[in-house]
Amino acid sequence: MTERPDNTNKSKEKTTFYLGVRHFCEKQIRRLLSWYRSLTSRERLIAASAGAVLGAFCLTASFLTYSYYAPVSFHTYAQKVDVIVVPGDTARSIAGKVSRSGLGVNETVLTALLRLFGNHSAIHAGRYRFERGDSLSTVVGSIADGLVAVGKLRVSDGMTFKELRTLIDAESDLQHTTAHLTDAELLKKIGATEENPEGLFAPDTYQFRAGVTDLSVYALAYNKQKADLMREWKDRAPGLKLKNPYEALILASIIEKETGVRTDRHLVSSVFHNRLKIWMPLQTDPTIIYAMGEDFKGRLRKRDLQRPGPYNSYLNYGLPPTPIAMPGLESIRAALHPSRTKYLYFVARGDGTTVFSSTLEVHNQAVAKYQKTKNRAKTGS
Repeated sequence: MTERPDNTNKSKEKTTFYLGVRHFCEKQIRRLLSWYRSLTSRERLIAASAGAVLGAFCLTASFLTYSYYAPVSFHTYAQKVDVIVVPGDTARSIAGKVSRSGLGVNETVLTALLRLFGNHSAIHAGRYRFERGDSLSTVVGSIADGLVAVGKLRVSDGMTFKELRTLIDAESDLQHTTAHLTDAELLKKIGATEENPEGLFAPDTYQFRAGVTDLSVYALAYNKQKADLMREWKDRAPGLKLKNPYEALILASIIEKETGVRTDRHLVSSVFHNRLKIWMPLQTDPTIIYAMGEDFKGRLRKRDLQRPGPYNSYLNYGLPPTPIAMPGLESIRAALHPSRTKYLYFVARGDGTTVFSSTLEVHNQAVAKYQKTKNRAKTGS
């Protein structure tokens, strides 16, 4: 989207201005005719010559004024065009880009106007968007005032890094500079010290100047997640079995994938914390699904749970080696502030809510009641 001025008020102002000019001109013409009739022949000749020069000037000024406010022609079938201004661009180079984009503007005239109305040494870099019906004054004003188009990117809670890269690569308002980079190279570019990118980027809605690099969005999301995590880690509940902020991020990612119900997050967290305290496997399906990747077809089988690997939370004790998704802030808080319970099991009712149990016997009863049509319990079976 682009921040654009209110054209309704401007149209009213221009109409009022033109009517005022017309009234003034008519009045002055009547006065000039009256004065002209009072002159001698020689004086009339001199006045006529001066009038011709003045008339030509007025016609030229009127034409330029009309051209400045009239809609610019489009030499393309598109309804809008984008012009990308990069650091170091001059008024002349920008005018050339505007002309080549499909807008019917004279490069020399636009260059002069940009120099006249804008600070060409401090023009904002970014993507400028112009639509059919825009006038030359809109083009000049937008560039001179730095009214670049604004892009928006929605990064959802629980996305994987692979999904994030696909999302960013498809964003047309970004300048793409990372598509050829490996995950490790990308992390190095944004100054990250971690080896695995999973979970390091904060889910959020990011607004940015259209035309900025995709790397800047990665850096923004990385720094936000890091700042949120460190702030919440300092305020964590006492007595947790988490050694460092990264382990909190891992647990938060599991909670994120286990439940989307806000009121359940801290209870789910308590189940995992209680299991960590007694060295009991977490037995959570999302870690298995994450390890399977594209091999997961919507249903886990017994052999999937018996397949060895670092993310098999049925065979291994403790946390997996990395996060399995990008946890949101609520899941990070839940991981660091579990409810005080004795729960060791939970199962989904099927309506979005969860049943928690402290014993295997009660848990199995809940599984039999709520998971009749499903192959497996949500966790801890």
